Amino acid sequence: MRTLKQLMDLQNRVALITGGAGHIGRVIAEGLAELGASIVVLDLDQTAAVADEIAQKYNVKTLPLAVDLNDVSAVQSAPQKVLQEFGRLDILVHSAAYGGDTKFPGWAVPFAEQTTEAWDRALRVNLTSAFALAQAARQPLTDSGHGSIVLISSIYGLVGPDMSLYEGTSMANPAGYGASKGGLLQLMRYLATVLAPQVRVNAISPGGVWRQQPEQFHDRYRARTPLGRMATEEDLKGAAAYLASDLSSYVTGHNLVVDGGWTTW
Repeated sequence: MRTLKQLMDLQNRVALITGGAGHIGRVIAEGLAELGASIVVLDLDQTAAVADEIAQKYNVKTLPLAVDLNDVSAVQSAPQKVLQEFGRLDILVHSAAYGGDTKFPGWAVPFAEQTTEAWDRALRVNLTSAFALAQAARQPLTDSGHGSIVLISSIYGLVGPDMSLYEGTSMANPAGYGASKGGLLQLMRYLATVLAPQVRVNAISPGGVWRQQPEQFHDRYRARTPLGRMATEEDLKGAAAYLASDLSSYVTGHNLVVDGGWTTW
């Protein structure tokens, strides 16, 4: 029987993280690098700088991939570039997303002002790119012997937004955000059956992450959360490490909710 240390060991494995230069994606990338994985940082920009920092800090091999997730052909070619560099792909983490703070016309605005163009772009990044990547990465993940896909969803893929949290602030909760995150959970369930038994597919649904939000929102959010605080990026490191590694070798089709108890009431 392997030890816990052996089960979480990711040496000789390669992990591709979309949104790898962003808040959550970078923390997940660093967590997997800490366990020994080679890291592919896929994002729109800052990929080289983040990849270099991770390589130096954790003494692992890295690869920066600057990819616009709205470009399906570029998305589909990413796994092949990973194979050319490393010869394998073991872990796919989809963290990239249009969020409530994304600056795009017709997105983070009141519902009546949200546009179909913003909706389409967000769903392409948040959901369609996950489908395209999983399809393109299917064979190398199957060949891995340890293939794992982790999709980053949200509590708003599970429940509707409490709009009273946002009153008196400039914050918004776009309809396309929850729709795309809910779609990720159903995609996860689909892939968990279609790619079984060679590839495991799971999701993480974080609660709200502290990013210097307005005090009114912060106070309301904390009061509504059983653990009395918002999440930090660090709260997601263990969840990602668990689902990416052999610690969860008999877990697939599961949504790991990391929300401080938000969805319990």
